Amino acid sequence: MKHTLAVILMMTVQCVAATEATDDDYLLHADSTIHISLLTCQPGQEVYSLYGHTAIHYINDEKGIDVAINYGMFSFSKPHFVLRFVFGLTDYEMGVQGFQDFCNQYAYFRRGIIEQHLNIPAEDKLLFAEAVERNYLPENREYRYNYFYDNCTTRARDIILGKLKDCIHYKRSDNGESFRMMIHQFNEEHPWARFGNDMLLGVMADRPTTVSEQQFLPDNLMKDFENATFTNGTEAVPVVKETTVVVPDFKQEVKKEFPLRPRECFLILLVITIAVTVIEMYSKKRMWIYDLILMILSGLAGCILFVMIFSQHPTVRINLQLLLLNPLPLFFIRRLIIRRRNTSPDRLSAFWILLICLFFIGSIWQTYAEGMYLVASSLLIRNIVRIK
Repeated sequence: MKHTLAVILMMTVQCVAATEATDDDYLLHADSTIHISLLTCQPGQEVYSLYGHTAIHYINDEKGIDVAINYGMFSFSKPHFVLRFVFGLTDYEMGVQGFQDFCNQYAYFRRGIIEQHLNIPAEDKLLFAEAVERNYLPENREYRYNYFYDNCTTRARDIILGKLKDCIHYKRSDNGESFRMMIHQFNEEHPWARFGNDMLLGVMADRPTTVSEQQFLPDNLMKDFENATFTNGTEAVPVVKETTVVVPDFKQEVKKEFPLRPRECFLILLVITIAVTVIEMYSKKRMWIYDLILMILSGLAGCILFVMIFSQHPTVRINLQLLLLNPLPLFFIRRLIIRRRNTSPDRLSAFWILLICLFFIGSIWQTYAEGMYLVASSLLIRNIVRIK
């Protein structure tokens, strides 16, 4: 099927190349036979589908083309997929499938589709056809995916607009929303997915974004297109001429997750930490095993945050949560055991206290994951105890 579609697309481009672009009759013919629409797909309940999806509906009546162009193809079966995703080395692929098959697939997974029929000038439609054929060549199908800066939505926008991108006018102005604020709108009912995102995202995810940057989200691009215009001579032409519902929205059933939110789990941790500290005070015994568990867990979590420094995703490299969770405690476990068994004070705890204080100060610039202040309070209490 893919090979057949590729041949059809190539035939379209060859026909375009064989005809002078300045021929008014041909442009009128192309304008009436080529149709381009933006498809915005309803979010799903899987982690990778929480934020929706964007595709393109491309019709060429003369050549019998009616396909969905999708820049979000990927496979979990590829070697080291998770590691490559973490380090920003994931390659996504452009895919082409029959439009009805695409709609049936989304209807099966109970995800609606809204179609915006676009007012693209004839010459830009021809450029779009050329770009699609060029992108679909085997050596060009894959691209280095970046969730915020180069994803299935931004790719669809850029190939649709082409040279129109420089003369399009969006009515919405910059609202100063950050990347983190925008994705929070979509993962409210998935607290642990949100927690994972917020743990990995760093300072750069909290900076104000432009309208163009905010269009990494399918819903934002759809709304921006709805009110956008471009200049054609002296006339302001709407980008969208008609909006239709291809697959009606479904009521999404939220999958059951762990019953407690991160904040509730870390509140329990803080209560346990306070209880352990009080028991120590009255029993005069050091519960060093509890400190050992905290050091191991915080050190292992810190290893994950540490490797993100080397990721190609710019929004995860500088993460102030590393001040609280970092690999260093793993190197001092033996020291802890010896000193706690001998009930000796550990002056190194002053260093950890300093890092935790810097962590709290860092909240001025970065929004931390839910419950991280409670984790910081637990670690602060135990380090204050160890320093004595």
